[in-house]
Amino acid sequence: MFEADDIRKWRDHDVVDSSGRKIGTLESIYVDTATDQPAFATVTVGMPTRRRLVFVPLGGSKVGPDYLKVTYPKDQVRDAPSIRTDGVLPASEEEAVFQHYKLSYQPGTGGERRLGRP
Repeated sequence: MFEADDIRKWRDHDVVDSSGRKIGTLESIYVDTATDQPAFATVTVGMPTRRRLVFVPLGGSKVGPDYLKVTYPKDQVRDAPSIRTDGVLPASEEEAVFQHYKLSYQPGTGGERRLGRP
């Protein structure tokens, strides 16, 4: 895996599913605020005039020469909660991202967010 600080080097590389099908291009990395470790990637998908960012978990992902391979199938990722390419994930929608992938969600002990951009 790569460090969140290295995102500038990986931005715009292909993101592919476990069978190698291209999902989109890597836009950003969100870290788990409890551990400060990379947790989700945002991937640019859609037609040029209708681009959006979808979230995909990084658990089990592998980095190749010019791609990031995630463990989730293309169809599931494309149906994930999304934001506009110039948008931000609202705190109220954060839990839906985890639920889409059947991942447990627990906000911080003070109710703080679990995902943050470094």
